[in-house]
Formats: sequence, C-alpha cells, structure tokens
Amino acid sequence: MLLVLLTILATIAAALTISSEYHGPRRMVYIFKPLTIVLIISIVFLPKYPVSQFYKYMIAAGLVCSLIGDVFLMLPVDRFISGLVSFLVAHLLYVAAFMFEGNRSFSLLVAVPLLAYGVLMLWLLWRGLGKMKAQVVVYMLALMLMAWAAMSRYLITRQGGSLLAAFGAILFVASDSILAVDRFRKRFHIAQFLILMTYFIAQCLIALST
Repeated sequence: MLLVLLTILATIAAALTISSEYHGPRRMVYIFKPLTIVLIISIVFLPKYPVSQFYKYMIAAGLVCSLIGDVFLMLPVDRFISGLVSFLVAHLLYVAAFMFEGNRSFSLLVAVPLLAYGVLMLWLLWRGLGKMKAQVVVYMLALMLMAWAAMSRYLITRQGGSLLAAFGAILFVASDSILAVDRFRKRFHIAQFLILMTYFIAQCLIALST
C-alpha cells in the first residue's frame, strides 16, 4: 500500500510540474519537480525485487544526482553544464548498479542499434552544439552506456525488475534526446511535456526495479 501511495503522489507531483511549466506560476515548478524525485527516491527502499543493497544505494545515489541536476536546470540563470555533469554522474552510478546485478556483462545484441542511434543524434545536433560539442559527446556516450548496461542486464537475467530498468533506460534516452533537439536544433511547444513525462516515468521505473 505504501508503494502504491508513493507512486500516486509522485504521479500527482509530476503532473503538477508539467502543468506549471506551461501555465505557471513558476514557483510551483521549483516545488513539485524536486518533490517528484524525492518521492521516487523513497520508492527505492521499499522491498520489491531480490536485489543487493549495493544496487539500491547506487540507484538512490543516481536519483540524488538527478535531483541536483534538476535544480541546476530549472534555475533562472543558465546552469546547463552543471546540470549535464550531474546527470552524467547519475548515469555512471546507474551503470555501476546494472553491471553489478547483471554479472558485469554487456550484450552485443543491443550495442549496434544504440551506437547507431547515438551517432544519428550527434549528426542531427552537431551544427547547433557550438562550443559544447565535447561535453555533449561525452554525455551521449554515458547515456548510451547506461542504456546498454540496463538492456544487457535484462537479456542476461530475464528478471521483472531488470525489465523495468531497461524500459526506464530507454525512456531516459528518449527524454534526453527530446531535450537535446529542443535546445540545440529547434524549439517546439510540446517539448517540455514530452521531456518531463518520459523523464519522470523513466526514473520511476528505475526506482521500481529495486
């Protein structure tokens, strides 16, 4: 019941965040966006799947880094690089968790499509990246590595929790891809809705994988 309650509260907070992004007031975003992640962090420590304490702590640490990244990205001044670094660390923590629970193995089956997707995204964004090319390339590599580790873990373990994490990783890639297109290629109105919806679902699925 507590798991259901926290999931419902996180969903409500996420919906209020998205609504506030479009309709204001802006201070509601400052409240409900971090609150959504705090509620998702609390889900990590509820018993769901037989995973190690290391896995739980790495996922929780990744969510905390994501929370820090969220704060940087929603500030009225541009702290995009700081946010990027925070999420980079979050992805590396997720990689550590997925590798530890997946026998430290990677599947070549998902490597090629992920690599091809990463190259395609960089090709689409390249002209708009300006002086941030190196930073975005490094972040893209970490993002693809995180997705690779999550999907490989599912293919190896075939566990319910690992499937949730794999879907979460895919949605994280989708969220960051939409954010990158909106920032570096062409702004579009529903971007924030798509970014936040996929992001919150991704984080919740990763938390539920514990």
